[in-house]
Amino acid sequence: MNPFYQGARFLTAAVRLAQAPPDSGREVAFAGRSNAGKSSAINALCHQNGLARTSKTPGRTQQLIFFALDESRRLVDLPGYGYAKVAVAVKHQWQGLMSGYLQRRESLAGLVVLMDIRHPLTDYDREVIAWGERRGLRLLLLLTKADKLKRGPALAVRDQVVRAMRGHGEVRVELFSSLARQGVETVQQCLDEWLEVPAGGDDVGRGSSLPAQK
Repeated sequence: MNPFYQGARFLTAAVRLAQAPPDSGREVAFAGRSNAGKSSAINALCHQNGLARTSKTPGRTQQLIFFALDESRRLVDLPGYGYAKVAVAVKHQWQGLMSGYLQRRESLAGLVVLMDIRHPLTDYDREVIAWGERRGLRLLLLLTKADKLKRGPALAVRDQVVRAMRGHGEVRVELFSSLARQGVETVQQCLDEWLEVPAGGDDVGRGSSLPAQK
């Protein structure tokens, strides 16, 4: 486990892209359907139970939520999508917010798309993946709640998603379980690469300023 992520803290929430923190440094965004376990995954990755607030009401998160890792690195919790009981007008608002963020945020270094392993690659998931591809982002697809399946069936689903993503550029697919802490270290290693976290955290937290990704 990388202790660097334990220092994550809430930075700000934005209902419009203009309210986001300055577009500098590097950040990784997390997207997923409202019931995919996105908040639980962020909490597990940062070794904190209450960092990203989980809700019993899917679709409640309607903002871009920024978590600071240090002075120049951030994680971003995107609005949950695909919840049927949310009004159409609200869905369109979220879609516009997410699309604008994914298309225009220069500091965005990678996109993590979380999918319930029992219901992967929905139309909503594919739309978000397509947004990431158009930006040329590196993509990590997390098959969450992997503890709900036995290892054999879980690996079969992973292989199915890997086949579906062939020809889609730089896409990684991993099994993940917040409850069983499966895949936490693997995802942290991916984040280390995307966020350019130095080995051993030599300059982490010292206020170093990194240029925005072009």
